[in-house]
Amino acid sequence: MSIEIKLFRPNRIYFPAEPLEGKIILKSPSSISHYGIRLTLDGSVNRQVRGGSAGAIEALYGAVKPIRIVNKSVEIRPAGKIGSGTTEIPFSVILRQQGDDRFYETFHGANISIQYLVTVDVMRGYLYKSLSATMEFIIDSDKANLFEPPVPPEMVIFYITQDTQRHPLLPELRSGGFRVTGKVSSQCSLLDPISGELIVEASAVPIHSIDLQLHRVESILVGEKIVTESSLIQTTQASDGDVCRRVTIPIYVILPRLLTCPTVLAGPFSIEFKISIVITFESELVKLHPKSDPKTPRLWLAMETIPLELIRTK
Repeated sequence: MSIEIKLFRPNRIYFPAEPLEGKIILKSPSSISHYGIRLTLDGSVNRQVRGGSAGAIEALYGAVKPIRIVNKSVEIRPAGKIGSGTTEIPFSVILRQQGDDRFYETFHGANISIQYLVTVDVMRGYLYKSLSATMEFIIDSDKANLFEPPVPPEMVIFYITQDTQRHPLLPELRSGGFRVTGKVSSQCSLLDPISGELIVEASAVPIHSIDLQLHRVESILVGEKIVTESSLIQTTQASDGDVCRRVTIPIYVILPRLLTCPTVLAGPFSIEFKISIVITFESELVKLHPKSDPKTPRLWLAMETIPLELIRTK
């Protein structure tokens, strides 16, 4: 016998004020008895502290107690029988009840995960193993709380030179110098790309590539201490090879849905984002370290990091 959950929306995206609607599909070669079919909704913020981002005491906590957003169970069918063949049972369950806490958007991070699951259980008593199926669905912010479109992106002007870098650089970069200027979004709708432009005004050393790195910054309250860790989400290449000087290069970064969410500043945790403009200069060292840690500054790299606020619009 097999059991499957099928939601009526193929993209599985719902708002908290909407009902979760779908059907349970049961396939059995013969009729079976059961002690009830239950559907459970579970939403939680799961947090963990890894040893690399915390001290010895904080690492002992490991997984921090989850924050429960929603947990409800409803009976879809009372005890009875399921006939042979395929049986489809429709369901509709309200996600948010009056007085429920805030529904955070679905997010899959390195240390913080906000997840919503629907589970169906067919209970068959002590002599038989119960049948169950689980599916994740995605929560977006309530329409009533969204910003009115269009929201023009807030831009910040940046410039990158040898004097703005706090880490050691190649001698030829320090002596010859370079200057890259531009502007990029510091506030952006999740429905729009991160936009902007940059110009290489001067560089004594040829440029190998220019990349745009999107980072998440996850903070967790552990005891009386806040543990913060930054991790790379994705890298978008803006240019490959040496570029013409004083030519405008567009910045265009599409945001991945499950790996980003509106910026969250809650008491027990926070989720923030930032974007880094990373310039890699031509050097023999680049060939020796083609996959270096993006969080570790290198002699042949120059970068500028800008905080990024993400919002959701209607």
